[in-house]
Amino acid sequence: MAGETIGAEGAGTTSGEAEAPVFDTLVQMTLDAFERSGLDPETYLLTRIAALVAMGASPASYLLNVGAADDIGVPPERIRGTLVAIAPIVGSARVVTAARGIGEAFGLPLLPGGNEEEGAVT
Repeated sequence: MAGETIGAEGAGTTSGEAEAPVFDTLVQMTLDAFERSGLDPETYLLTRIAALVAMGASPASYLLNVGAADDIGVPPERIRGTLVAIAPIVGSARVVTAARGIGEAFGLPLLPGGNEEEGAVT
């Protein structure tokens, strides 16, 4: 992630197109947080995924962060391990919901039995 440019800056807007100040702000906040965190890219993204689960985030948030993790080669086992590690803290319902959403979006088998919720304890 260090040295990478993420965002709409290079998208080439014309004078007739609306700017995306909210998106640009979010991109800049993400870059600043990564640089200030002192974490390696894998740990940073796994931490973000854990925080998203804890917050009950939208599927779009997972798409961005799990997609970035996939892009840098984070193995699905590390994402699965992160979900297991946080389950006692955030609760199984949030973890199962997140795992199902991530699994559906990326075809990752994060839950046994093809992402079914059987046996989940809330």
